Amino acid sequence: MPTVLKIEPYRLYFFSHDLNEPPHIHVDKENNTAKFWIDPVHLTRSVGFSAHELWKIEKIVIENKEKILEAWYGYFNN
Repeated sequence: MPTVLKIEPYRLYFFSHDLNEPPHIHVDKENNTAKFWIDPVHLTRSVGFSAHELWKIEKIVIENKEKILEAWYGYFNN
């Protein structure tokens, strides 16, 4: 599970077997988890996060979209 970023209490990562899906990022905080598609950025699933927190996480994903895509393609195109 390559970790792409750690921002505030959130860990943003993808699974090494995620290659067969479009670029996306998983976000964890304690027992909460979410998954966002990257292009365009939108939530695909969430467990445990409040709507307010998901909005905050979405902003983080948008602000780091290029870094996430760079990590995704760097990892899966090797």
